This record gives sequence, structure tokens and C-alpha cells, in this order.
Amino acid sequence: MAITKPANEEARVIALDKYAILDTDPEQSFDDLTLLASFVCKTPIALISLIDEDRQWFKSRVGIEASETSREIAFCSTAILQPDVFVVPDALADDRFRDNPLVVSDPHIRFYAGAPLINEDGYALGTLCVVDRAPRELAPEQKEALKALSRLVLAQLEFRRNLILLKEALSDRTKEEHERQRELIHVQETLMRVLGLREVPKSASAR
Repeated sequence: MAITKPANEEARVIALDKYAILDTDPEQSFDDLTLLASFVCKTPIALISLIDEDRQWFKSRVGIEASETSREIAFCSTAILQPDVFVVPDALADDRFRDNPLVVSDPHIRFYAGAPLINEDGYALGTLCVVDRAPRELAPEQKEALKALSRLVLAQLEFRRNLILLKEALSDRTKEEHERQRELIHVQETLMRVLGLREVPKSASAR
């Protein structure tokens, strides 16, 4: 199944990689937001889906066991092309998705709504999405809540990346300080050797 990719696809994937989040363990801060999305939108399934080159990987999930799927069948592959919440009221009535394996077999998606996770540089990293096994719509306030929660997901992604960068900077600084300390010790030892060689022997000074 051919999929349309964003015009900035190469740069988008590079941007996603910089977050160093793919294939990481579950984190409560993300799981809380997924749970809230499921609760607010009243859906059995909610996901934080990140789209890399050939798959969608779930950083957090409620109501589904799979940790990833092929990008070719991912509803989120279409959602990241949209600037706003992408809604599919009834997948079986939509020519783009009626034959999708995720529709005709488990988890039997009928309703999908995904808010794209677009960072401050304009790259769509993935979505916060909600899924139901029955056709339906989102109420306007639910759509706004989903968008608000997607902004919180992005804020958490940025916080996590900045924390990693800070740790790396502190680690580099510690390494530099250790290196300077070693250089200082080396200089001191060299100086002591030079001074020792130039010291006048006691036997000679006694004459």
C-alpha cells in the first residue's frame, strides 16, 4: 500500500531521531496523557504514535497490545499530513481505509481521531490519537481537549530532550574538568622533576 509522505520527510525523520525516544521504555508522564485522552474522548483505545521511516511506534498505549505497526497501514501516516485533528468517523465508509488490515481485522478500527504532534520547527513527529471500534464523531470540546493534550505531549517530548541534552552537557563538562586536572598534575610533576634536576647537591653546597 503506497502512502504519501510529508514534503519535509527526510528532515522530519532526522528531527524525530534527535528526541532519542524511539524504542524506549514506558514513562508515566506519557501514559498519564494517553489515559486522559481515552477518558476525555470516551474511547477504548488511545495512543501516542511516533512515525519513523517505515513504522509507527507507540510510546504509550491504552487498550491495545501491539507496540508498533507498519507505517503503510497506519492511520497516523495520513494524520501527520494534516495541520489539525484528522478524523475518520467510519473507516468502513472511507475508501482510503475500508480495506485496511487494522479495519478488517484486529483491532477492528471504525473511528479514528489523531492530533498531529507538530514541533516548533514545523515537523510532524507523530500523533496523539484515539480509536473506537464503532463509528462515531468527536464533540467540539473533545476535539479541543485532544489538541490541548497533544500540546502537552509535545511539551513532555521537549522537556525530555532538554533533560538529555543537559545531562550530556554536564557529562562533557565533567570530562573536560577531569582532563584539565590531569594536565595540571602532569605539569606539576614535570615542574617538580625540572626543579629536582636543577637543585644543587648538598655535598657541593657544603664545600
